[in-house]
Amino acid sequence: MHGIHTIDTGFGRPSFDAAYLVVERGRGAFIDSGTTHSVPRFLDAIKAADLRPGDVDWVILTHVHLDHAGGAGELMKHLPHARLAVHPRGARHMIDPSVLIAGAAAVYGEQAVRRDYGEIVPVPKERVVEASDGFVVDLAGRALLCLDTPGHAKHHIAIHDERANAFFTGDIFGLSYREFDTAHGPFVIPTTSPVQFDPDEAHASIDRMMGYEPEAMYLTHYDRVEDVARLANDLREQIDAMVAIAGRHAGAPERELRIANEFAELYVGRAHRHGVTLSREEIVGLLKIDIRLNAQGIVVWLDRATRQP
Repeated sequence: MHGIHTIDTGFGRPSFDAAYLVVERGRGAFIDSGTTHSVPRFLDAIKAADLRPGDVDWVILTHVHLDHAGGAGELMKHLPHARLAVHPRGARHMIDPSVLIAGAAAVYGEQAVRRDYGEIVPVPKERVVEASDGFVVDLAGRALLCLDTPGHAKHHIAIHDERANAFFTGDIFGLSYREFDTAHGPFVIPTTSPVQFDPDEAHASIDRMMGYEPEAMYLTHYDRVEDVARLANDLREQIDAMVAIAGRHAGAPERELRIANEFAELYVGRAHRHGVTLSREEIVGLLKIDIRLNAQGIVVWLDRATRQP
């Protein structure tokens, strides 16, 4: 649809982590790069779209978390004419990914980073373009507008595709796995993973995107969703509920575990009201990693908020 091709990056499990190839008049742009392990899938996507690697002009990163950007350096080696567009706060991490790797290792562990993301290699500085708020990528006359959208991360952009009237949202418009689709449409939860979640910024970013009246959102986790006005409202409600949960356990022992348990109940309850027929155990199993990361991220935010005067 609209020359947009979904790429399952292979990260995690099937239909978990998406990137996109946008094709316009024989030219291509990737949105996000997956991991280094994903690169063969991107090269296959080029062939499937009847393009050659030299026809790809851009790799645009929504943010530099490794499931979105870990493969950028390796992918760029195969794209002789492409430039990399990334938030100004993320550019230095693509040129020198050492801090990025260390940060991921602190969250997931060094062994897991090597196993899950592969070798993370730098992008040459001369090929990196800082996509400040309002930067427009011109893809053969097709405008891809980059908007600063913090809330999940301070180095996050969402890309508005004028042709499709849709956003490539990275993680700022939450997670929507196809296993939770029902007759009522897609189901969504926020992602508050470490370390830069901010609820006020998340609300503002959602509102800003909705101001464009998009027809659809292309999520990293996972794929195209419509009924975006309802999903935006669902995200707003859950962000507020998650903040309230964190506040109730702010001074409690084992607060992260308590918060994670309440997040699980929040998501299970909403999923069942949405018509999801999976059991509680099945829902928690599919969301296990996200629940843990959301609890970790909101604890980091809670500590930061309590330190502020």
